[in-house]
Amino acid sequence: MKKLILVVLLCIATTMAFSQQKPRIIILATGGTIAGEGKSADKAGYTAGKIPVSELIGSIPTVKSIADITGEQISSVGSQDMSLEIWRKLAIRINEIFKKNEADGIVITHGTDTQEETAYFLDLVAAHDLPIVLTGSMRPATAISADGPKNLFDAITVAADPKSKGRGVLVSFNESIYDSREVTKTSTTKVNAFKSPNSGPLGEVYDGHVEYYKSSLRETSKGGPFEISNNTKLPKVEIVYMYADASPDYIDYLVKQKVNGIIIAGVGNGNFSKAFTDAIKRATNANITVCRASRCLEGRVVLDGETNDNELGTIVSDDLSPQKARILLMLGLTKTNDKKELQNYFFRF
Repeated sequence: MKKLILVVLLCIATTMAFSQQKPRIIILATGGTIAGEGKSADKAGYTAGKIPVSELIGSIPTVKSIADITGEQISSVGSQDMSLEIWRKLAIRINEIFKKNEADGIVITHGTDTQEETAYFLDLVAAHDLPIVLTGSMRPATAISADGPKNLFDAITVAADPKSKGRGVLVSFNESIYDSREVTKTSTTKVNAFKSPNSGPLGEVYDGHVEYYKSSLRETSKGGPFEISNNTKLPKVEIVYMYADASPDYIDYLVKQKVNGIIIAGVGNGNFSKAFTDAIKRATNANITVCRASRCLEGRVVLDGETNDNELGTIVSDDLSPQKARILLMLGLTKTNDKKELQNYFFRF
Protein backbone atom coordinates (compact mmCIF):
# COMPACT_ATOMS: atom_id res chain seq x y z
CA MET A 1 0.00 0.00 0.00
CA LYS A 2 2.81 2.37 0.92
CA LYS A 3 4.53 1.60 -2.36
CA LEU A 4 1.33 2.35 -4.27
CA ILE A 5 0.91 5.70 -2.50
CA LEU A 6 4.55 6.51 -3.22
CA VAL A 7 4.10 5.75 -6.91
CA VAL A 8 0.96 7.90 -7.09
CA LEU A 9 2.70 10.81 -5.36
CA LEU A 10 5.66 10.46 -7.70
CA CYS A 11 3.36 10.55 -10.73
CA ILE A 12 1.61 13.65 -9.39
CA ALA A 13 4.93 15.36 -8.72
CA THR A 14 6.19 14.49 -12.21
CA THR A 15 3.01 15.79 -13.81
CA MET A 16 3.24 19.05 -11.85
CA ALA A 17 6.89 19.45 -12.81
CA PHE A 18 6.08 19.06 -16.50
CA SER A 19 3.12 21.43 -16.24
CA GLN A 20 5.36 24.06 -14.67
CA GLN A 21 8.00 23.84 -17.37
CA LYS A 22 8.40 27.09 -19.22
CA PRO A 23 8.14 27.23 -23.02
CA ARG A 24 11.48 26.98 -24.82
CA ILE A 25 11.95 29.97 -27.12
CA ILE A 26 14.87 30.39 -29.51
CA ILE A 27 15.63 33.89 -30.78
CA LEU A 28 17.12 34.00 -34.27
CA ALA A 29 18.73 37.41 -34.74
CA THR A 30 19.30 38.93 -38.17
CA GLY A 31 20.33 42.50 -37.25
CA GLY A 32 18.20 45.54 -37.99
CA THR A 33 17.42 48.69 -36.02
CA ILE A 34 16.58 46.68 -32.91
CA ALA A 35 20.28 45.82 -32.80
CA GLY A 36 21.31 49.28 -33.97
CA GLU A 37 23.86 51.52 -32.30
CA GLY A 38 24.03 55.30 -32.65
CA LYS A 39 26.56 57.93 -31.64
CA SER A 40 23.87 60.03 -29.98
CA ALA A 41 20.81 58.98 -27.99
CA ASP A 42 18.76 61.90 -29.29
CA LYS A 43 19.66 61.78 -33.01
CA ALA A 44 18.26 59.58 -35.78
CA GLY A 45 21.58 58.36 -37.20
CA TYR A 46 22.74 54.84 -36.29
CA THR A 47 24.31 51.66 -37.68
CA ALA A 48 22.01 48.64 -37.85
CA GLY A 49 22.93 45.18 -36.63
CA LYS A 50 25.77 46.14 -34.28
CA ILE A 51 24.46 44.63 -31.03
CA PRO A 52 24.58 40.82 -30.61
CA VAL A 53 21.56 38.73 -29.67
CA SER A 54 22.96 38.04 -26.19
CA GLU A 55 22.75 41.75 -25.35
CA LEU A 56 19.22 42.00 -26.75
CA ILE A 57 18.14 39.21 -24.42
CA GLY A 58 20.02 40.84 -21.54
CA SER A 59 17.98 44.04 -22.02
CA ILE A 60 14.81 42.25 -20.86
CA PRO A 61 15.86 40.09 -17.87
CA THR A 62 12.28 39.64 -16.59
CA VAL A 63 11.37 37.64 -19.71
CA LYS A 64 13.14 34.64 -18.19
CA SER A 65 10.16 34.22 -15.88
CA ILE A 66 7.90 33.33 -18.81
CA ALA A 67 10.21 31.32 -21.06
CA ASP A 68 13.56 29.58 -21.32
CA ILE A 69 15.43 31.76 -23.80
CA THR A 70 18.38 31.00 -26.04
CA GLY A 71 19.68 33.02 -28.97
CA GLU A 72 21.48 32.49 -32.27
CA GLN A 73 22.98 35.09 -34.59
CA ILE A 74 21.89 34.28 -38.15
CA SER A 75 23.12 37.55 -39.68
CA SER A 76 23.89 41.14 -38.70
CA VAL A 77 22.45 43.29 -41.46
CA GLY A 78 20.08 46.16 -41.92
CA SER A 79 16.97 44.68 -43.53
CA GLN A 80 17.55 46.71 -46.69
CA ASP A 81 20.37 44.19 -47.21
CA MET A 82 18.19 41.14 -46.53
CA SER A 83 18.85 38.47 -49.16
CA LEU A 84 17.48 35.21 -50.50
CA GLU A 85 20.44 33.43 -48.95
CA ILE A 86 19.61 34.73 -45.47
CA TRP A 87 15.98 33.69 -46.05
CA ARG A 88 17.19 30.24 -47.03
CA LYS A 89 19.38 30.02 -43.92
CA LEU A 90 16.50 31.10 -41.68
CA ALA A 91 14.04 28.65 -43.23
CA ILE A 92 16.39 25.69 -43.00
CA ARG A 93 17.30 26.47 -39.39
CA ILE A 94 13.64 26.96 -38.39
CA ASN A 95 12.58 23.63 -39.86
CA GLU A 96 15.57 21.96 -38.22
CA ILE A 97 14.70 23.41 -34.80
CA PHE A 98 11.18 22.04 -34.87
CA LYS A 99 12.13 18.72 -36.46
CA LYS A 100 14.63 18.11 -33.64
CA ASN A 101 12.23 19.46 -30.98
CA GLU A 102 14.70 22.10 -29.86
CA ALA A 103 12.06 24.75 -29.08
CA ASP A 104 8.36 25.39 -28.57
CA GLY A 105 8.47 28.69 -30.44
CA ILE A 106 10.80 30.97 -32.39
CA VAL A 107 11.24 34.74 -32.33
CA ILE A 108 13.12 36.45 -35.15
CA THR A 109 14.59 39.91 -34.65
CA HIS A 110 14.65 41.76 -37.95
CA GLY A 111 14.92 45.21 -39.47
CA THR A 112 11.60 46.81 -40.33
CA ASP A 113 12.23 47.73 -43.98
CA THR A 114 11.73 44.20 -45.33
CA GLN A 115 10.30 42.49 -42.26
CA GLU A 116 6.96 41.87 -43.97
CA GLU A 117 8.69 40.09 -46.86
CA THR A 118 10.73 37.78 -44.64
CA ALA A 119 7.64 36.98 -42.56
CA TYR A 120 5.58 36.02 -45.61
CA PHE A 121 8.40 33.99 -47.17
CA LEU A 122 8.80 32.00 -43.96
CA ASP A 123 5.05 31.49 -43.71
CA LEU A 124 5.15 29.73 -47.07
CA VAL A 125 8.10 27.43 -46.32
CA ALA A 126 7.94 26.64 -42.59
CA ALA A 127 6.63 23.09 -42.32
CA HIS A 128 4.95 23.08 -38.91
CA ASP A 129 2.29 24.89 -36.88
CA LEU A 130 4.31 26.07 -33.86
CA PRO A 131 4.65 29.84 -33.28
CA ILE A 132 7.12 31.90 -35.30
CA VAL A 133 7.05 35.61 -34.44
CA LEU A 134 9.01 38.43 -36.07
CA THR A 135 9.69 41.73 -34.40
CA GLY A 136 12.04 44.69 -34.56
CA SER A 137 12.11 48.35 -33.66
CA MET A 138 11.95 51.80 -35.16
CA ARG A 139 14.53 53.25 -32.77
CA PRO A 140 18.04 51.88 -32.24
CA ALA A 141 18.95 50.25 -28.94
CA THR A 142 20.98 53.31 -27.91
CA ALA A 143 18.16 55.82 -28.50
CA ILE A 144 16.06 57.63 -25.93
CA SER A 145 12.93 55.53 -25.31
CA ALA A 146 14.08 52.70 -27.55
CA ASP A 147 11.13 50.50 -28.52
CA GLY A 148 13.17 47.35 -29.14
CA PRO A 149 13.17 45.82 -25.64
CA LYS A 150 9.38 46.12 -25.28
CA ASN A 151 8.77 44.74 -28.76
CA LEU A 152 11.10 41.81 -28.08
CA PHE A 153 9.46 41.08 -24.73
CA ASP A 154 6.04 41.12 -26.40
CA ALA A 155 7.18 38.89 -29.26
CA ILE A 156 8.51 36.30 -26.79
CA THR A 157 5.21 36.51 -24.90
CA VAL A 158 3.30 35.86 -28.14
CA ALA A 159 5.57 32.96 -29.14
CA ALA A 160 5.21 31.38 -25.68
CA ASP A 161 1.40 31.56 -25.68
CA PRO A 162 -0.42 28.33 -26.69
CA LYS A 163 -3.04 30.42 -28.53
CA SER A 164 -0.38 31.40 -31.09
CA LYS A 165 -0.05 27.83 -32.35
CA GLY A 166 -1.45 27.12 -35.83
CA ARG A 167 -1.67 30.78 -36.89
CA GLY A 168 1.25 30.74 -39.29
CA VAL A 169 4.07 33.27 -39.05
CA LEU A 170 3.17 36.39 -37.07
CA VAL A 171 4.57 39.90 -36.68
CA SER A 172 4.41 41.46 -33.20
CA PHE A 173 4.98 45.20 -33.16
CA ASN A 174 3.92 48.10 -30.95
CA GLU A 175 1.61 45.80 -28.94
CA SER A 176 -0.31 44.60 -32.02
CA ILE A 177 -0.14 41.12 -33.56
CA TYR A 178 -0.34 40.84 -37.35
CA ASP A 179 -0.71 38.07 -39.89
CA SER A 180 2.41 37.81 -42.04
CA ARG A 181 0.42 37.86 -45.28
CA GLU A 182 -1.53 41.00 -44.42
CA VAL A 183 1.01 43.19 -42.64
CA THR A 184 2.97 46.02 -44.25
CA LYS A 185 5.16 48.87 -43.11
CA THR A 186 3.29 52.16 -43.48
CA SER A 187 5.58 54.71 -41.82
CA THR A 188 9.22 55.60 -42.33
CA THR A 189 9.91 56.65 -38.72
CA LYS A 190 6.93 56.25 -36.35
CA VAL A 191 6.91 53.48 -33.74
CA ASN A 192 3.47 52.32 -34.91
CA ALA A 193 4.98 51.63 -38.33
CA PHE A 194 3.04 48.45 -39.18
CA LYS A 195 -0.55 47.94 -40.21
CA SER A 196 -2.73 45.42 -42.05
CA PRO A 197 -4.73 47.79 -44.30
CA ASN A 198 -7.26 45.24 -45.58
CA SER A 199 -7.87 43.24 -42.42
CA GLY A 200 -6.46 44.94 -39.34
CA PRO A 201 -4.42 43.19 -36.60
CA LEU A 202 -5.25 39.68 -35.39
CA GLY A 203 -4.94 40.71 -31.74
CA GLU A 204 -2.77 42.45 -29.22
CA VAL A 205 -0.22 41.77 -26.51
CA TYR A 206 -0.17 43.97 -23.43
CA ASP A 207 1.17 43.57 -19.89
CA GLY A 208 2.28 40.03 -20.63
CA HIS A 209 -1.14 38.92 -21.90
CA VAL A 210 -2.01 37.82 -25.45
CA GLU A 211 -5.50 38.28 -26.88
CA TYR A 212 -6.62 37.24 -30.36
CA TYR A 213 -9.78 38.69 -31.86
CA LYS A 214 -9.79 36.90 -35.21
CA SER A 215 -7.94 34.46 -37.44
CA SER A 216 -6.83 34.53 -41.05
CA LEU A 217 -8.84 32.29 -43.39
CA ARG A 218 -5.90 31.89 -45.74
CA GLU A 219 -3.93 28.66 -45.57
CA THR A 220 -1.09 28.84 -43.06
CA SER A 221 2.36 27.30 -43.11
CA LYS A 222 1.30 24.00 -41.53
CA GLY A 223 2.49 21.26 -43.87
CA GLY A 224 4.69 23.70 -45.79
CA PRO A 225 3.03 24.48 -49.15
CA PHE A 226 6.50 25.12 -50.57
CA GLU A 227 9.88 23.63 -49.73
CA ILE A 228 13.24 25.26 -49.35
CA SER A 229 16.62 23.56 -49.04
CA ASN A 230 20.26 24.19 -49.84
CA ASN A 231 19.58 22.83 -53.32
CA THR A 232 16.46 24.87 -54.05
CA LYS A 233 17.02 27.26 -56.93
CA LEU A 234 14.64 30.19 -56.63
CA PRO A 235 13.46 31.57 -60.00
CA LYS A 236 14.30 35.15 -60.98
CA VAL A 237 11.30 37.44 -60.48
CA GLU A 238 11.47 41.24 -60.78
CA ILE A 239 9.07 44.11 -60.06
CA VAL A 240 8.24 46.89 -62.55
CA TYR A 241 6.55 50.04 -61.24
CA MET A 242 3.81 51.73 -63.26
CA TYR A 243 3.26 55.52 -63.19
CA ALA A 244 2.05 58.20 -65.57
CA ASP A 245 3.89 57.95 -68.91
CA ALA A 246 6.13 55.14 -67.62
CA SER A 247 8.56 53.67 -70.11
CA PRO A 248 8.13 49.95 -70.95
CA ASP A 249 11.86 49.62 -71.66
CA TYR A 250 12.57 47.82 -68.39
CA ILE A 251 10.00 45.12 -69.26
CA ASP A 252 11.73 44.56 -72.60
CA TYR A 253 15.09 44.47 -70.81
CA LEU A 254 13.82 41.77 -68.44
CA VAL A 255 12.54 39.76 -71.40
CA LYS A 256 16.05 39.88 -72.91
CA GLN A 257 17.46 38.80 -69.52
CA LYS A 258 15.12 35.78 -69.65
CA VAL A 259 13.74 36.26 -66.16
CA ASN A 260 11.18 33.74 -64.95
CA GLY A 261 8.56 36.19 -63.79
CA ILE A 262 7.59 39.87 -63.67
CA ILE A 263 5.36 41.60 -61.13
CA ILE A 264 3.73 44.77 -62.41
CA ALA A 265 3.06 47.26 -59.60
CA GLY A 266 0.17 48.74 -61.53
CA VAL A 267 -2.02 51.75 -60.83
CA GLY A 268 -5.50 51.32 -59.39
CA ASN A 269 -6.84 47.84 -60.10
CA GLY A 270 -3.44 46.66 -61.36
CA ASN A 271 -3.80 48.72 -64.53
CA PHE A 272 -1.12 49.95 -66.92
CA SER A 273 -0.67 51.91 -70.12
CA LYS A 274 -0.99 50.79 -73.75
CA ALA A 275 2.81 50.84 -74.02
CA PHE A 276 3.07 48.54 -70.97
CA THR A 277 0.35 46.28 -72.40
CA ASP A 278 2.32 45.75 -75.61
CA ALA A 279 5.54 45.03 -73.68
CA ILE A 280 3.75 42.65 -71.31
CA LYS A 281 2.37 40.75 -74.30
CA ARG A 282 5.91 40.35 -75.55
CA ALA A 283 6.87 38.99 -72.14
CA THR A 284 4.03 36.45 -71.93
CA ASN A 285 4.74 35.37 -75.52
CA ALA A 286 8.28 34.64 -74.31
CA ASN A 287 6.80 32.32 -71.63
CA ILE A 288 7.54 34.74 -68.79
CA THR A 289 4.88 34.70 -66.08
CA VAL A 290 3.52 38.21 -65.57
CA CYS A 291 1.44 39.02 -62.49
CA ARG A 292 -0.61 42.20 -62.11
CA ALA A 293 -0.41 43.76 -58.63
CA SER A 294 -1.20 47.28 -57.46
CA ARG A 295 0.77 50.10 -55.92
CA CYS A 296 -2.39 50.95 -53.89
CA LEU A 297 -2.23 50.23 -50.17
CA GLU A 298 -5.71 48.69 -49.93
CA GLY A 299 -7.99 46.56 -52.08
CA ARG A 300 -7.39 43.66 -54.46
CA VAL A 301 -6.59 43.24 -58.12
CA VAL A 302 -9.53 41.62 -59.91
CA LEU A 303 -8.97 38.88 -62.49
CA ASP A 304 -10.29 39.93 -65.92
CA GLY A 305 -11.46 43.28 -64.61
CA GLU A 306 -10.46 46.31 -66.65
CA THR A 307 -7.67 44.19 -68.12
CA ASN A 308 -8.42 41.03 -70.10
CA ASP A 309 -5.99 38.69 -68.34
CA ASN A 310 -7.03 35.67 -70.37
CA GLU A 311 -6.17 37.46 -73.61
CA LEU A 312 -3.00 39.08 -72.28
CA GLY A 313 -1.76 35.90 -70.58
CA THR A 314 -1.38 37.50 -67.16
CA ILE A 315 -2.39 36.48 -63.64
CA VAL A 316 -3.30 38.70 -60.68
CA SER A 317 -1.95 39.08 -57.14
CA ASP A 318 -5.40 39.28 -55.49
CA ASP A 319 -4.65 41.53 -52.46
CA LEU A 320 -0.93 40.79 -52.16
CA SER A 321 1.40 43.77 -52.41
CA PRO A 322 3.92 43.73 -55.28
CA GLN A 323 6.77 42.74 -52.94
CA LYS A 324 4.81 39.82 -51.51
CA ALA A 325 3.47 38.80 -54.91
CA ARG A 326 7.10 38.44 -56.00
CA ILE A 327 7.75 36.02 -53.14
CA LEU A 328 4.73 33.84 -53.90
CA LEU A 329 5.51 33.79 -57.62
CA MET A 330 9.13 32.81 -56.96
CA LEU A 331 8.06 29.90 -54.79
CA GLY A 332 5.17 28.97 -57.06
CA LEU A 333 7.48 28.73 -60.04
CA THR A 334 9.57 26.13 -58.21
CA LYS A 335 6.56 23.83 -58.57
CA THR A 336 4.82 24.75 -61.81
CA ASN A 337 4.71 27.04 -64.83
CA ASP A 338 1.00 26.49 -65.38
CA LYS A 339 -0.79 29.84 -65.17
CA LYS A 340 -4.01 28.37 -63.74
CA GLU A 341 -2.15 26.66 -60.93
CA LEU A 342 -0.08 29.76 -60.23
CA GLN A 343 -3.25 31.88 -60.14
CA ASN A 344 -4.77 29.42 -57.68
CA TYR A 345 -1.78 29.91 -55.36
CA PHE A 346 -2.58 33.62 -55.16
CA PHE A 347 -6.17 32.87 -54.16
CA ARG A 348 -5.10 30.25 -51.59
CA PHE A 349 -2.00 31.73 -49.97
